[in-house]
Amino acid sequence: QVEERGRLGVQLRMSFDTWYYEIPPITRWYLTLSVLTTACCFFDLISPFTLYLNFRLIVEKYEVWRIFTNFFFFGMPSLDFVFHMYFLVRYCRLLEEGPSFRGRSADFLTMVLFGALLMLCIAPFSSVFFLGSSLTFMMVYVWGRRNETFPMNFLGLFNFPAPWLPWVLLAFSMLLGASPVVDLIGIFVGHVYYYLEDIVPRMPGRFRGKKVIFTPSILKYLMEGPQLLDQRERVVFQQPL
Repeated sequence: QVEERGRLGVQLRMSFDTWYYEIPPITRWYLTLSVLTTACCFFDLISPFTLYLNFRLIVEKYEVWRIFTNFFFFGMPSLDFVFHMYFLVRYCRLLEEGPSFRGRSADFLTMVLFGALLMLCIAPFSSVFFLGSSLTFMMVYVWGRRNETFPMNFLGLFNFPAPWLPWVLLAFSMLLGASPVVDLIGIFVGHVYYYLEDIVPRMPGRFRGKKVIFTPSILKYLMEGPQLLDQRERVVFQQPL
């Protein structure tokens, strides 16, 4: 019986290792940092009050880590935390592994950094102190817009196309009494990225066929290795709704 339990433990560990290392790198890092941050708060190693976004403390007390840590805290362990991790892993992974970013981890990281920077600019005008949920919602929005024909189902009640997913989740969240601000920030930033990346290059004018959001060369070097200097950026065109 002891040997059977030992074998079962080894199999479970191997299954977890296989699942974990199959997750693409950016999604895996984000998931890991988010879970570790929550665990540190749960065991009182750090306090959530040292993580939330506060520009006054960043400027006056030089607590610059708040610029980053607010994206990794999704609340204490709870059912809500589990749902957030599910959406993070599912849609962040689908987006990173999908046709738009497959084999282009540097471009995916650029999208995440673009979204985070724009959210930091919006944050002073809102009452949101942790932007991780907004960043996750941004990925849901971009994934939905780039998978327009993918069929979705909500709790077995009704079917809808993928671009409606963020709006369905927003409506459901509001029915549960949550504030729509967090989700709306994610939708807005996601649409700005989608518009600049997928719509602007298709419009007539000076930007037609050109990328508006560029991936820094240092990120490409670090994430993907040396690149050919004359290698052209690939623009993925999508049909707008």
